[in-house]
Amino acid sequence: MSEFGGVAMIIDELSGSPGRFAALGGRSQCAYPLPSRKAAGQIADELRSLLFPGYFGPEETNADYLRFHIGATVDSVSRNLEEQVQRALCFECTAPEEIAGCGRKAAELTRQFIQQLSQIQQFLLQDVKAAYDGDPACTSPDEAILAYPGIYALTYYRIAHALSILEVPLLPRIITEIAHSVTGIDIHPGAQIGDHFFIDHGTGVVIGETCIIGNRVRIYQGVTLGAKSFPRDANGVAIKGVPRHPIIEDDVIIYSGATILGRVKIGRQSVIGGNVWLTRSVPPGSRIAQGKAQFDAYDLGAGI
Repeated sequence: MSEFGGVAMIIDELSGSPGRFAALGGRSQCAYPLPSRKAAGQIADELRSLLFPGYFGPEETNADYLRFHIGATVDSVSRNLEEQVQRALCFECTAPEEIAGCGRKAAELTRQFIQQLSQIQQFLLQDVKAAYDGDPACTSPDEAILAYPGIYALTYYRIAHALSILEVPLLPRIITEIAHSVTGIDIHPGAQIGDHFFIDHGTGVVIGETCIIGNRVRIYQGVTLGAKSFPRDANGVAIKGVPRHPIIEDDVIIYSGATILGRVKIGRQSVIGGNVWLTRSVPPGSRIAQGKAQFDAYDLGAGI
């Protein structure tokens, strides 16, 4: 077989690969292109410059220029987001005739999302306050905004969560996974997180889709709020959307490396110690810690 012939065969095989993805339950062909991960990242960055004006985007911060920047950015984000929402909606369509209504629906969903920006900003300002108040190493709220991975991840999460509530498909998960790749913090956009949420350090944090987290909760690096098990259908595929992640009530602290699995409830004002493995609910005011380490000294191997 000639070199060209070998390449031609590879091209033929890869050209037929949409059918292979269809066999997995994915979309094989679509008249509209997929949402763009690159465009989603650019939109999220522009939204961050709106939510924290003067901190990101143009460095010019006088009041008149800031109003101009915000106005121009709202217009740009609205147009770009509407296109990506339309792509996501069309990609979910199962019949060609459904695509016709995606443009109108995308415009309406984008309008509703843009109207929520002030509310999203209020949540983020509370998160920034929690970071500043809760970390003695944080010298100012500005430092938390500019440098803390937890604030970065929460910004992307709160954007994605708002889109998820509006039932925009695919795009919210793309946005949170961009933040995950940058920070190591994995927050599913479907999770429900209250105000004044603080993620300290953050690397390795996992927060599952059906988590419910109350107000003024603080967690540290390496914390997993995951599923213990989940039901499957007759074909062995995990049933989607089943509540399977923890409920964390108000004013809970979860220290580094703790793993909490299943639909359990951590009562308000509880403290979960580092490296604890927890698969049961605990009442309010609980203090859960590992068993105390035991120290044994041996002389020249005695006792071994």
